[in-house]
Amino acid sequence: AITARLSNSDVYENWTDVSGFLCADPRVVDNPPVIETITYRELRELSYMGAGVLHEAAIFPVRKEGIPINIRNTNRPMDSGTMIVESTCRKPAYTITGIAGKKGFCSINIDKDLMNEEIGFGRKVLQVLEDFRVSFEHVPTGIDSMSVVVAASDLDPVKDDVVRSIVAACEPDTVAVHDHMCLIATVGRGMVHNCGTAARLFMAMSRAGINVRMIDQGSSELSIIVGVNDSDFEATIHAIYHEFVG
Repeated sequence: AITARLSNSDVYENWTDVSGFLCADPRVVDNPPVIETITYRELRELSYMGAGVLHEAAIFPVRKEGIPINIRNTNRPMDSGTMIVESTCRKPAYTITGIAGKKGFCSINIDKDLMNEEIGFGRKVLQVLEDFRVSFEHVPTGIDSMSVVVAASDLDPVKDDVVRSIVAACEPDTVAVHDHMCLIATVGRGMVHNCGTAARLFMAMSRAGINVRMIDQGSSELSIIVGVNDSDFEATIHAIYHEFVG
């Protein structure tokens, strides 16, 4: 990647043992199709949630120069692989580009009457996590409630101390930690301004009898992240995949 950047190459070919970036984990879904074209932003979302083909260190040097990456298969050189680009007007094969997920999360749920009127409440909660060196993944909020999703492996060693510190700093009505949650991201540039995408996703999960514990969708509409029980991990990916891909 560094050589491609320094030489101002037209394309950086990365030869590996797969024929491109798959739209779902083949350990969960049988024979998922290869993504023909994916943007860096979509790749970033999927890679962060566990879809691994390229290490991030191999992406950023060429991304800064606008050089596309072509993932190719050493054992099947005839396959065209996946093109990773900064932007594209090419319409994706499906509404979504890919699905990826990770287990091992938990949520710290905090309730306090009139929380919305207390300036700095969220900062105090996040300051406690920073003090204990626990990074947060998502912060869904309500009027009088706030949840912070964190990696269980980071929180478990200091769980009791974190809860006590939140109680001391924020004086909430209740604080509870809920374990055994996984996060699943549905990503795609085809979702942007496409009415009904979220409805289809949640309807598919509803038909599969899956309870949604957390929802997070950014303003870019590039991804929808849901939190479900660890036990529903595979079923959720299957439900979303069969709704959008087949």
